[in-house]
Formats: sequence, C-alpha cells, structure tokens
Amino acid sequence: MDDDLISVAHIARPQGIRGEVIADLLTDFPERFSKLNAVLVKKANGELATLQLQHSRPHKGRILLKFAGFDDMNSAESLRDARVLITADQLVKLPKDSYYEFDLADCEVETADGQIIGKVTGVQRFGAAPLLVVKDGAREYLIPLASAICTEVNVAQKRIVVDPPEGLLDL
Repeated sequence: MDDDLISVAHIARPQGIRGEVIADLLTDFPERFSKLNAVLVKKANGELATLQLQHSRPHKGRILLKFAGFDDMNSAESLRDARVLITADQLVKLPKDSYYEFDLADCEVETADGQIIGKVTGVQRFGAAPLLVVKDGAREYLIPLASAICTEVNVAQKRIVVDPPEGLLDL
C-alpha cells in the first residue's frame, strides 16, 4: 500500500507547546491542507497511522499542522521526521502537458528512430523548462522537458520520445 502513497510534507519538529508541528512542503499545492480532514502519516519508525488534521497554516515557507490527540510538545515530538501522505486520487489534476515528477521517474527515454537514451532518474528545475536527468549506465544527460524536444510523453507506459537538437546528447 505504501507504494501507492505520495508524500506532501515532511514533519521537521514540534512547534510551540500546544502540539503543533512544522513541516517542509513537498507539494506545489499547499492549499490542499485546508481541505483535508484526515491524513496518513508514516512515522520515522515506519508505523503508518491515520490522523485527524485539526488545522493548518502557512509559516515562513513551511506549514504548521495540528493533529487531534497531539496536544503538547512531547506528544508532537513523536511525529518528528514523519511524512504526511496522500493517495493518488487526492492529487490535484494537472493541466495538459504537465506532469508530476514521480510520474516521470523511471520513464525510458528514446529518440524517434528508436535509439534508447536511458531512464529518467530525476528532474532539475533551473530555468524556463525543467530538465530531465536521464541516465544510461555511467552516462548522464540533461534533456529539457519542452514540447519541441519531448515530442511524446506517456507516463502510463513509462515512455518519453525525444527529438533532441543537434549536439544535445553530445554534452
């Protein structure tokens, strides 16, 4: 079951004395927390629990969360390093030609003529277009995730077809 869950926050530590915790956001949609009543939390020891989310609020680029039954700093301490998880059906629907990074991971990348380049191992975000990190053994390629280059992206089949400009694969 854990393979079907998506991390949306990482609890860093307790915040204050009333049981709140401060968490690093792992989502581009922090507003989702205001709509959640119950969430799955995977504690650092691997224990998976469903917790009732009483409230949430943004705090200095992070989010403060308050769970029912965690009413003081000591009980909140047990949530340190836990991950807040959601199921795939709770994901925000993305616009056409937008993808979740975890959907791109492990996609096989090939050219239109069938030359296998490698598999996506990550995504880097530095400029106008995200860069797919594609590895083939010891070789690593950075390929812009732009429609002019990535002509076909099929995350269901884990396949990306690219039309790289001359020299891109020689870098």
